[in-house]
Amino acid sequence: MSHPRVNPTQRLEDQGITGAARAYYNLLEPALMNKAIARGEGKLGLGGAFLATTGAHTGRSPKDKFVVRRDSVEKTIWWDNNAPMTPDAFETLYQDMLTHVQGRDLFVQDLYGGADPAHRLDVRVVTELAWHGLFIRHLLRRPEAEELASFIPEFTILNCPSFKADPTRHGCRSDTVIALDFERKLILIAGTAYAGENKKSVFTLLNYLLPEKGIMPMHCSANHAIGDPDDAAVFFGLSGTGKTTLSADPSRILIGDDEHGWSDTGIFNFEGGCYAKTINLNAEAEPEIYATTHRFGSVVENMVHDPDTLELDFEDDSLTANTASPTRWTRFRTPRQPRWVGCRGMSSC
Repeated sequence: MSHPRVNPTQRLEDQGITGAARAYYNLLEPALMNKAIARGEGKLGLGGAFLATTGAHTGRSPKDKFVVRRDSVEKTIWWDNNAPMTPDAFETLYQDMLTHVQGRDLFVQDLYGGADPAHRLDVRVVTELAWHGLFIRHLLRRPEAEELASFIPEFTILNCPSFKADPTRHGCRSDTVIALDFERKLILIAGTAYAGENKKSVFTLLNYLLPEKGIMPMHCSANHAIGDPDDAAVFFGLSGTGKTTLSADPSRILIGDDEHGWSDTGIFNFEGGCYAKTINLNAEAEPEIYATTHRFGSVVENMVHDPDTLELDFEDDSLTANTASPTRWTRFRTPRQPRWVGCRGMSSC
């Protein structure tokens, strides 16, 4: 049985995003792969992985991140640690980006941030790049096909890597900008092709929204014992300290590798896939993570590879030491498994 790929009342033009050459709504992985390759956005790698590079930005740009300063959030944002943007500058940036997308193809993904249905966030991600659509389908949680016909986005992300911001005109620091307006429920990303900005923008939203609901957002990985979700472990640590590796213990069940919420009823993953670092990745030490780098639909980001054989070089960090492979680990996510795992007990490492 086929289902509509988008709510007919929630197309881009209903949001004021008009003039695109074509909007592709909620394409599945094979279609996104075909589009990305045909558009020259990357290569098809061994096993059907997609090989992408992100140019000058191989990581996030925290100094280019801004929050629109409005009365509604004036007392709830730590302004010493969050650069403000004026509403007028944000509006100018938005209108200029809308002009920029005229005549271009756009790829739209309607997704959930958060595995617990009681607390998830309905997010629409609109991107210039087809492979960004593939990336975010892995990193967020996908509605069932029948849910798309009634999906109403609460927040929208508009990501245009080819748009260059003007610091004088747009009130930002450089030609790269990530601007969040909580009141308009809109995030603008420009001047960077690093796909992780999409994921971290949703994490920022949940970090702000969930504490007011009595839920602690956590930058951590988590797993639980097979057959006993109450025996849960949470692993805290800075990026690159081993959270993904520890949580991928084959003798336990993965909840998630990076971002979670802790509510009165359990621990739930914000995401639907994993974003594992691949530098010095070893097939013997981390076989399941290694296997994803040769799996159809995985995104292999900023990894040096042989131009003829397409063999990946796991030791070459000349592009970046932050090479990564976003994927949906099918071992841990099947249609018959629960959409989230609740656990009352918790130990931390």
